[in-house]
Order: sequence, then C-alpha cells, then structure tokens
Amino acid sequence: MNFVIFDDEKRSNFFPIALTRSTGDLRVGILKLRQRISSYLELSETSVIVSSELEAIYKERHKDWKVNEVTNDDTTFINSRIKFDTKAKKAIIALRADECLTKSETVLAAKCIPYKKKITSENIYSIFSDLKRIENPKINCWEYLWEFVEENAEYIKRDFNDVFYDRDNYFETELGTTVINPYNVWIGAGTTIKPGVVIDATDGPVVLDENVTIMPNAVIIGPAYIGKGSTIKIGAKIYEGTSIGPMCKIGGEVDETIFQGYSNKQHDGFLGHSYLGEWVNLGAGTNNSDLKNNYKTVSVYFYPDKKEMDSQNQFVGTFIGDHSKTGINSTINTGTVIGVGCNLFGSGMINKHISSFKYGSGSETKEYLLEKFIETAKIVKKRRGLLFSESEKVLYSKIHKQVF
Repeated sequence: MNFVIFDDEKRSNFFPIALTRSTGDLRVGILKLRQRISSYLELSETSVIVSSELEAIYKERHKDWKVNEVTNDDTTFINSRIKFDTKAKKAIIALRADECLTKSETVLAAKCIPYKKKITSENIYSIFSDLKRIENPKINCWEYLWEFVEENAEYIKRDFNDVFYDRDNYFETELGTTVINPYNVWIGAGTTIKPGVVIDATDGPVVLDENVTIMPNAVIIGPAYIGKGSTIKIGAKIYEGTSIGPMCKIGGEVDETIFQGYSNKQHDGFLGHSYLGEWVNLGAGTNNSDLKNNYKTVSVYFYPDKKEMDSQNQFVGTFIGDHSKTGINSTINTGTVIGVGCNLFGSGMINKHISSFKYGSGSETKEYLLEKFIETAKIVKKRRGLLFSESEKVLYSKIHKQVF
C-alpha cells in the first residue's frame, strides 16, 4: 500500500507562511503536519502532492521523496491539513478501495488506484470525484494560521508523549542549572545547558533537541520545544506554548510563538502569539502587540478574501513570511501580517498588512526590488553554509510578479 500526503486548495489560508512551502510542512507543536502523519502511520517513505509552484523546489530539496508522482497501485491519500490523531488513523486505515473520507466538502483521505501519473494540489480532487463518500464530522482540519498558535501548547504535550518520551534522553546539566519536574524534560545529544539556566516543566514538557545551546540565565517554561542546532541567548525568557524550529537564535521575551526555523530574534524585545517563517530576522528592540487595548478579538488579513477577518481570538500577534526583516526598535501592531521578502524599518508602526516584497517604514513602503532581495538572500543563506538555489529564485520571482 502506498501512502501519499497531499495539499488541497486551502493552502492559501496559511499565507504568507505557506507561500514558500507545502501546508504539510507547517509546524505546530514539535512536529510539522506531515511529520505527525508519518509518525502515526510509521511511514518509511515520503510521497507528497504539492502545488505546481512548489514542485521544482521540493524536488530539488528532497531528492529521495516522490513529489507529484503516483503509480497505478493501491494508494491511500491523506490531506495534510488533518489534525491527525488515533481517531483519524483508525478511520483512514478502515477505508476500502474507491472510498473517500470527507467532512462537508473537504476530502480528508481516499483509497483508490490513481490513473493519472501527474498530479498537483490544483487538480488533486479530480481523482476523488467518482469515489464513494463517507462523511466523518469528528475529524477536524486546520483552517487558519492563528489556530496553530492557539493550540501549540497542547500539541507540544501530545508530541512529547507520542514521539519523544521513550527516546534516549541525554539529560545532563551543569552545576547551577535549575530543572523543575525533570521527568518532563527531554534533552537531545550534543545539547549544552549553561549555569544559571532555569527549565520549568511544571505545566508541560520542555524538549531541547540535538545540539541546542542554552546560554546562561535563560528561562524556559514548558510546554516548549527548542529545535536542532538552535541557540537561546543570555537571559532569554521563553514562555509556554513556544516552538522554535532548527537553527534559530532567540533572545528577549517570547510567548506562545512558533518559529518555522532558520530565523533570528537575538535581542531584547517582546514577541507573542506569533508565527514566523524561515530566514526572518527581527532587529534589536523589535516588539509586537498581541492584545488590543479594548480587549476585543483581533482581525487579521486573510489572503483568500483579500481583506481582514475576525480571528475570534483575543490574543493574536504577527505572522511573518520567509526572508522578511525588521530594523532596530521596530513596532508591530496587533494581528499584523507581513509577506515574504520584506525589509521594514523606521519609527512608524508596522500596521495590519504588509504585502510581499515591501521596503521602507511601516507607514510608507515601496517595492523591494527582486534583484536586491536575491542579493541579500544569497548572503544570508551563505552565512549558514547554504545556497540560494535557482529553483528558489524562480519561486520568489513568481511571488514578486503576483505582487507587482
């Protein structure tokens, strides 16, 4: 039996973070959505259906994956947006040939022999059109970016129990380190924890993945996850509900926030109830608001409707796409959405929605020229020993053309 994890037409619900990646590669808790599905089903191979815009970059980065390719064999297709758990697993495994599991108009999963060899997320539903539909209202899907932030603490707990709890734990700390509830702490190989660090796992697990560095006097309150190779700076305050992906450098105060990976917030400043993509850099003293002064729910720019919608949440910070930067002392308003490839600075508040490839202050921006963006992106990635590839150039060029 082949298993394929597919994106559907709602990928745009998760822009700007999903402008540059599959929905299945969005992080919530410790794992990405795709990783959680693969873990529950114990999949040894990765086969994905992504949008045509992402196909080239995924084939380049993941040469051992099957990307937008299927064979004429029994195949189970699984929607990457599923909030995957044992209930969803049981329902999917129970599918018979030529059946699809649905919730309203959404196809959650399907089992069939695909007769199209070339499939993308744009035409994925065409292979499900003749299947017998089995409605299952008990299985939920992710619908909006702010849901990830809202439920992140709970998913850190789930992933700790499901994935990390029984793994080899390299629990070892320096003298002067304080660990509260050590049975709720998992430390990966090569991780260094300096004196003065406080890890408080009273209210949820703390996972420090492999080769993490926690510098002196940092405080981490669980549930929290620090990804491989990341560094927590001196005196940092990492509050519950925070997930930090690989190769990040994080300082200051961070509360209920998700970093996809490879992003920096090295200095003092507050970041709360937010979701940041990769290669984001927040300048020293950057602060965001995550609560309105009138304590009402926060409206957020929603890409599919091209206008703001009520998130129904009282706490919402900022959502920042890949390769966007803020200058020193930047101020980001409640519920602000910043696209990819932005370079923002100045004393003006960064307010509500900044489309991709904008350059300037929060109140006065102009086009960030593609050539200038690529020049900077090459330098940024080279500092981590990586290249800005031709397929990345093509993808960001397409996004730039859609904006201008």
